[in-house]
Amino acid sequence: MGDVRLKILYVTTVIGTVNTFLIPHIEYLINHGHEVDVAANITKKPGPDLLKLGCNIYDIKFDRSPVSKNNYQAYKDIKKLVQEGHYKLVHVHTPVAAFLTRLACRKIVNTKVVYTAHGFHFYKDAPLKNWLLYYPLEKLAARWTDIIITINEEDYELVKRRNFKESNSLFHVHGVGVNLDKFSPTSFEVKKELRKKYGFKSDDFILFYAAELNYNKHQDLLINVVNLLKSRIPNIKLLLAGDGNFRGKYEEQVRRLDLQEEICFLGFRKDISNLLRISDVAVASSRREGLPVNVMEAMATGLPLVVTNCRGQRELVRNRENGFVVDINDIEGFADSVEKLYKDKNLRNQFGKKGVELIQNYSIEKVLKELNNVYQAQLGG
Repeated sequence: MGDVRLKILYVTTVIGTVNTFLIPHIEYLINHGHEVDVAANITKKPGPDLLKLGCNIYDIKFDRSPVSKNNYQAYKDIKKLVQEGHYKLVHVHTPVAAFLTRLACRKIVNTKVVYTAHGFHFYKDAPLKNWLLYYPLEKLAARWTDIIITINEEDYELVKRRNFKESNSLFHVHGVGVNLDKFSPTSFEVKKELRKKYGFKSDDFILFYAAELNYNKHQDLLINVVNLLKSRIPNIKLLLAGDGNFRGKYEEQVRRLDLQEEICFLGFRKDISNLLRISDVAVASSRREGLPVNVMEAMATGLPLVVTNCRGQRELVRNRENGFVVDINDIEGFADSVEKLYKDKNLRNQFGKKGVELIQNYSIEKVLKELNNVYQAQLGG
């Protein structure tokens, strides 16, 4: 950001968001001479990559529930931290922390507030309650925000159309960025060796989904899809990486349908890049997304995709170009799309190559440049 040196505070509801998505952003700012601190509810240990950066990390007890009484204390704590820290820039992420922090900063002079919306809870076809609760809160908080960044085109057009801010304070950045060195296509020989290492056969047809096991990620759809396909694709496997409060429910569904041989619950994994390399097709069944990193990583690995038709996913996956996009509850349509890819290796290769081409705009290097341009234009770089 030019020669300007800033003291910056990154704020998220829980520390996991920082650990998972924001390390490269913070590292970039520090490498350019800025001082960066982090505030979040430390529900788990800060990751080693974050600790390595040497940031001050403040435990603010944000609660994910917007109506929780705990958030009143969190509001007071974040306000005190910003005032005493004399931050020039506060960059907020995730709805609850973003709202409370913007409320706390609204009368603090000489502090600019940037908000990255990772996917508004109100969107086309969202439940009415989402519009009634989140829309007015976000519209109100926009008054206390200097810059709003959206990570998908749909959100950008929505806030622009509904006049959240002047157009020169609204920006679209291509997600949080994907590491194209870590996630890249692999050779047949490497894939074969990795499969052997992981205990899978060369003729297994492997579907992969990395996501928290919850209602929104909708893994029950995929389980039903595999139930339909097990007689049509005898060697089908579905690998589900991730944990969550629906794990027991989904495991019971697998037992009920007798799919223990076809579906593997992998839990939390740090080897996603290798799991993608052994897979044939990436799948994603979400009901709601901002701009999903799991889909971007699959595209970068050169996998064809079958995804549900929700915001973010339909921005990344162009139907019949780098994958298939099907309706959110269309089990048959999803199964048919997977079967088409199973039967046509050329189509898999064609979709995979197109995905690699499309994902270049979402590389971490390009995203960091976009963010730098936002900061520079708006904050005196």
